[in-house]
Formats: sequence, structure tokens, C-alpha cells
Amino acid sequence: MPPAPVPPKTVQGRVIPPGRGTPALTRRLACLVYESVLLFGVVMAAGLLYSIVTGQRHALAGMRGMQIWIFVVLGLYFVGFWTRRGQTLPMQTWHIRLVVAADGALPSVTRATMRYLCCWIWLLPALLVLQLSGLKSMGALFGVISAGVLVYAALCRLHPQRQFWHDAVCGTRLVDIRPMPAAPGASSESAAQTSSVSSPARDS
Repeated sequence: MPPAPVPPKTVQGRVIPPGRGTPALTRRLACLVYESVLLFGVVMAAGLLYSIVTGQRHALAGMRGMQIWIFVVLGLYFVGFWTRRGQTLPMQTWHIRLVVAADGALPSVTRATMRYLCCWIWLLPALLVLQLSGLKSMGALFGVISAGVLVYAALCRLHPQRQFWHDAVCGTRLVDIRPMPAAPGASSESAAQTSSVSSPARDS
């Protein structure tokens, strides 16, 4: 007898079909670029609010406080989106969702916070190189950080499921939630139903 079909997992009303794989590295990097553009606006707005509230008149005055504030704001941004629907706006655009590796559920606040802290591994080695080398030009900053991000991203090739290593540490995984093509012979009504529960665009 053929094995019984595995039922799809439901996450807060959204269906994650079984067997969904890891998104391609190129898609994850494209999502990261989009996220960086979006975060530029978040950081600028947070910095402006900090300057107004604290009466900051010079960029170097209260810089440590500014850094802590932006660190907290970014944490609230990521943890909030990951725990609420498993996606930030760029992740919705690229049909990628963050779930717990063990059961496909959305991450808890504790797990999402842990992932946020571990995600700084994208930047910390490059920032350390810049600090030790004394390089301060914008070209050097962009080049070293870009190289560090690409090297770390390439390390996912060493993971059995091609997941990033901070996800392996945190017990999370990124899944591809693009609408699956209808099986041959399936009715158009069934295909439309599958698309409606799988597409993040319809979740919005």
C-alpha cells in the first residue's frame, strides 16, 4: 500500500505544505538586500527620534546611547515580525518564512530574540576587521562588510539543508512558501484553494 499523505502544517491559519525546501541562496541574499534598504529608513527614523528626545546637537554626542537605542529598535522590529507571522515585509515579497525547525510553528519571543542576537554574526567579523585595520573610508567599509556577508552566506553550503548556521544554532529554519504548482489532473478550483492558503500575498 502507498504511504498515507502527510497532512500540511497549519501556522496561525496559514498552511505550510510538507516537503517545502530551503529557499535558494540567491533569493535569500536578494531578500537581505531589500531588508537592508528598508532598515536604512528604520534606522534613520529611530536616530531622528533619539536626537529630538535627547536634544542631541552633535553626531558624536551621546553616540553610545544612540547605538543602544538603534540596537533595541531593530530587535523590536525583527522579533515582532518573526513572532507575529514569521516574515518581515521583504520576506513576504520573496515568499520566505521563518519557522521552528522541529515542528514548523512560529518562533517564540525567546527563540526570535536569540536569533536576532545570533544574526549579528553577519556583521561582527567584518566590523572587527575594520576596527583592527583602521580602515575608515566608505569604500573600505562597504567592501569589507560585503565580503564578510558573502563569506558567511556561502557557509550555508556546509549545512545539510543549506540553512544559515545561526538558524541551526537557534533551532529555526527558513522555508520556501511560494505557491506550489497544481498536480496534473487537479481541478482549477483545488489549485486556486491551495494558492489562497499558501501565498503570503493573500495573508496580508
